[in-house]
Amino acid sequence: MAEPIDERKQRVLKAVIDDYIETAEPVGSRTLARKYDLGVSPATIRNEMADLEMLGYLEHLHTSSGRVPSSKGYRFYVDGLIPPKPVSDEEKVLIDRWYNARVKRIDEVFQETAHIISQVTKNVSLVLAPQLNQAKFRCLQFLPLDDYRVITVLMTDAGFIENKIIEMPSGATFEDFQRMAKVINANLAGHTLDTIQHHALAEIRDEISDEPLYESALEIIHRALDTGKKERLYLGGTTQMLDQPEFHDVEKVKETLMMLEEEELIKDILYAHMGDGLEVTIGQENEDKHFKDSSIITATYHLDGELLGTIAVLGPTRMEYAKAMSLLEYMNSNLTNVIKRFHW
Repeated sequence: MAEPIDERKQRVLKAVIDDYIETAEPVGSRTLARKYDLGVSPATIRNEMADLEMLGYLEHLHTSSGRVPSSKGYRFYVDGLIPPKPVSDEEKVLIDRWYNARVKRIDEVFQETAHIISQVTKNVSLVLAPQLNQAKFRCLQFLPLDDYRVITVLMTDAGFIENKIIEMPSGATFEDFQRMAKVINANLAGHTLDTIQHHALAEIRDEISDEPLYESALEIIHRALDTGKKERLYLGGTTQMLDQPEFHDVEKVKETLMMLEEEELIKDILYAHMGDGLEVTIGQENEDKHFKDSSIITATYHLDGELLGTIAVLGPTRMEYAKAMSLLEYMNSNLTNVIKRFHW
């Protein structure tokens, strides 16, 4: 737990962090005295900064006379000093228009959410989409493709859609598949995909009363279950990341981009924060060594009270926390309404 610091030290710490976030340059006492109305002399500011460094809130770069925030300093800032920066009405209108113009299917909601977050924050965005095996079966439909194949369309209560092409058994007709869809929907509607395999399939077999057709139905269900185990991770903003001063080092960029390719690693991090509401993990607080110079802000979103997934911002510790946190809170609350537009 951070040591309590007096009000003057808090003002100095806030000024240092605000300035460093804005400029990406180490901050000196003269800069603070000139730019911020702290009500004390540069000498007093210098002493306060020395105390803050001794307490671990600031760090001194040997190549500069200025100081930069430590992970501990950022934590104190985020927990108690951060200025509120709510999403403006104009930004809300622009976000709504973006969804209306670009989203036609449920999977596009998550891709465009990642795009919006990265555009606004200028950092990498991460969106973990609903896992199908947690969603409830809504209905199965078939569309004719040709004389030998049909397209299966599986829909869940979250609006998620899975398309598969399967071959029709010898002698089967499209009407047989339509009849099979009615039987499956009547027996499986409302069941979560991960419990369908435990559901009594005998009733479906009896009602279909055609073994090859039943085997096709079984294949469809198994394919849906297999698909449901593949979590969906959407990324945005890798190009925005390159604009950050911290990533002008080519080797650091390569290392970060390679890390973002480790999809399972990223998913594990998001899973670790799922259900915790809005959470900020800063620099050295991150367990993985790849993120010791980064901060991750996560928020989980729900549909009708059920946990669906996570949205996140990944960037350097020198990020605009107020903007990113406010945006994630807004996107988190708004995402449910956007998803509901695509219910069938």
